[in-house]
Amino acid sequence: MKKLSVSLVMFFFLVATTFAQKNAIPLIGSTAPSFTAQTTQGELTFPDDYGTSWKIIFSHPKDFTPVCSSELLELAFMQKEFEAMNVKVAVISTDNLSQHKMWVAHLEELDYKNRGPQTIEFPLIDDHSMVASKAYGMLHTPTSTSRDIRGVYIIDSKNVVRSINFYPIEIGRNMLEIERIVSALQATDQEMVLTPANWNVGDDVMVPYLPYREDQLVTNPELKDDFYNVGNRMWFKKNK
Repeated sequence: MKKLSVSLVMFFFLVATTFAQKNAIPLIGSTAPSFTAQTTQGELTFPDDYGTSWKIIFSHPKDFTPVCSSELLELAFMQKEFEAMNVKVAVISTDNLSQHKMWVAHLEELDYKNRGPQTIEFPLIDDHSMVASKAYGMLHTPTSTSRDIRGVYIIDSKNVVRSINFYPIEIGRNMLEIERIVSALQATDQEMVLTPANWNVGDDVMVPYLPYREDQLVTNPELKDDFYNVGNRMWFKKNK
């Protein structure tokens, strides 16, 4: 009897461990999981089909719900801004393709915030099998075992996961904040800098090193005009 009890405990432990591994959230710095699925714009292999663009995949709980509808309409309004930043957007849920298509058609008829009807140019991914949702850790079982949480996965041009954010089902995401995160990541990559708290495009950035030596100022005294420090640990580079 004791051996049977131990065996049952081990069995359930292995099952739980296996499920947890299959539903693990990809870590920042890891390669974005690849999957192929049908979308409102045809078959998509994500993230590979988006090439060297930056990618954002948004997971949401359910089509036709009010908060999700507001989010997609905001995304549609900002499509050109993301495109200008070399960002491709995709939306995923565990609803099926036919439901996605009906939802898109409905949303494109609406006049949200008096902006006029918006055409949704990004794909909605059918993940009724939950393969992608499990690969990205979108199913948070204390909330639901079949509906995705509100997740945002920002993936760079090399298909590396750079940022992950989750939101409660009741709260809509701030698309301007997501745009800000992408801008910050691109700035830090391009300039090898850091961004301070509440940074926005156009603000001064921080440098993770002493920006100049005293002997460098002898030959280039104007160098100090490009930087300033707050205390002896926070060095800033002026935005020009």
